[in-house]
Amino acid sequence: MKLHRVTETLHVQDANLSGSRFDDANLSGTTFHQVNLSGARFHDSNLSGWHMHDVNLSGAVLENLNLSGAVLTNCRLTGVMIDGVPVEEMIALWRQVKR
Repeated sequence: MKLHRVTETLHVQDANLSGSRFDDANLSGTTFHQVNLSGARFHDSNLSGWHMHDVNLSGAVLENLNLSGAVLTNCRLTGVMIDGVPVEEMIALWRQVKR
Protein backbone atom coordinates (compact mmCIF):
# COMPACT_ATOMS: atom_id res chain seq x y z
CA MET A 1 0.00 0.00 0.00
CA LYS A 2 1.34 3.44 -0.87
CA LEU A 3 0.06 6.66 0.64
CA HIS A 4 1.19 9.83 -1.10
CA ARG A 5 0.37 13.27 0.19
CA VAL A 6 -2.28 12.03 2.63
CA THR A 7 -3.42 14.94 4.79
CA GLU A 8 -6.15 13.38 6.90
CA THR A 9 -5.76 11.87 10.35
CA LEU A 10 -5.31 8.10 10.37
CA HIS A 11 -6.33 5.72 13.14
CA VAL A 12 -4.27 2.57 12.72
CA GLN A 13 -5.20 -0.28 15.04
CA ASP A 14 -4.10 -3.93 15.24
CA ALA A 15 -1.94 -3.49 12.14
CA ASN A 16 1.36 -5.07 11.11
CA LEU A 17 3.43 -2.38 9.41
CA SER A 18 6.79 -4.11 10.03
CA GLY A 19 9.36 -3.27 7.38
CA SER A 20 7.52 -0.08 6.44
CA ARG A 21 9.41 3.07 5.50
CA PHE A 22 8.40 6.64 6.27
CA ASP A 23 10.21 9.30 4.22
CA ASP A 24 9.62 13.02 4.70
CA ALA A 25 6.56 12.24 6.85
CA ASN A 26 5.03 14.56 9.44
CA LEU A 27 3.98 12.47 12.45
CA SER A 28 3.95 15.40 14.89
CA GLY A 29 1.33 15.06 17.60
CA THR A 30 0.97 11.33 16.91
CA THR A 31 0.26 9.03 19.85
CA PHE A 32 1.90 5.61 19.94
CA HIS A 33 0.30 3.23 22.47
CA GLN A 34 1.43 -0.37 22.84
CA VAL A 35 3.46 -0.06 19.64
CA ASN A 36 6.42 -2.31 18.84
CA LEU A 37 9.23 -0.19 17.40
CA SER A 38 11.98 -2.73 18.16
CA GLY A 39 14.66 -2.58 15.49
CA ALA A 40 13.28 0.72 14.15
CA ARG A 41 15.80 3.23 12.86
CA PHE A 42 15.43 6.99 13.10
CA HIS A 43 17.81 9.02 10.91
CA ASP A 44 17.86 12.79 10.64
CA SER A 45 14.59 12.91 12.59
CA ASN A 46 13.10 15.57 14.86
CA LEU A 47 11.88 13.99 18.11
CA SER A 48 11.95 17.24 20.11
CA GLY A 49 9.22 17.54 22.69
CA TRP A 50 8.61 13.79 22.81
CA HIS A 51 7.26 12.41 26.05
CA MET A 52 8.19 8.79 26.66
CA HIS A 53 6.62 6.92 29.57
CA ASP A 54 7.19 3.26 30.44
CA VAL A 55 9.27 2.68 27.30
CA ASN A 56 11.80 -0.13 26.90
CA LEU A 57 15.02 1.24 25.36
CA SER A 58 17.24 -1.63 26.53
CA GLY A 59 20.00 -2.28 24.02
CA ALA A 60 19.23 0.93 22.13
CA VAL A 61 22.12 2.74 20.45
CA LEU A 62 21.82 6.51 20.58
CA GLU A 63 24.42 8.38 18.54
CA ASN A 64 24.96 12.04 17.65
CA LEU A 65 21.94 13.19 19.66
CA ASN A 66 20.98 16.62 20.88
CA LEU A 67 19.77 15.96 24.43
CA SER A 68 19.68 19.63 25.45
CA GLY A 69 17.09 20.06 28.17
CA ALA A 70 16.21 16.35 28.25
CA VAL A 71 14.93 15.12 31.63
CA LEU A 72 15.24 11.50 32.73
CA THR A 73 13.35 10.50 35.89
CA ASN A 74 12.82 7.12 37.53
CA CYS A 75 14.92 5.41 34.84
CA ARG A 76 16.78 2.13 35.21
CA LEU A 77 20.34 3.05 34.19
CA THR A 78 22.12 -0.27 34.75
CA GLY A 79 24.83 -0.63 32.12
CA VAL A 80 24.11 2.73 30.44
CA MET A 81 27.25 4.33 29.02
CA ILE A 82 27.92 7.87 27.85
CA ASP A 83 31.08 8.19 25.77
CA GLY A 84 32.35 4.96 27.33
CA VAL A 85 31.74 6.06 30.93
CA PRO A 86 29.16 4.17 33.03
CA VAL A 87 26.35 6.53 34.04
CA GLU A 88 26.00 4.87 37.44
CA GLU A 89 29.62 5.86 38.18
CA MET A 90 28.96 9.42 37.00
CA ILE A 91 25.97 9.72 39.33
CA ALA A 92 27.89 8.24 42.27
CA LEU A 93 30.72 10.74 41.71
CA TRP A 94 28.25 13.61 41.36
CA ARG A 95 26.62 12.64 44.67
CA GLN A 96 30.04 12.64 46.40
CA VAL A 97 30.95 16.06 45.02
CA LYS A 98 27.48 17.43 45.84
CA ARG A 99 27.94 16.71 49.57
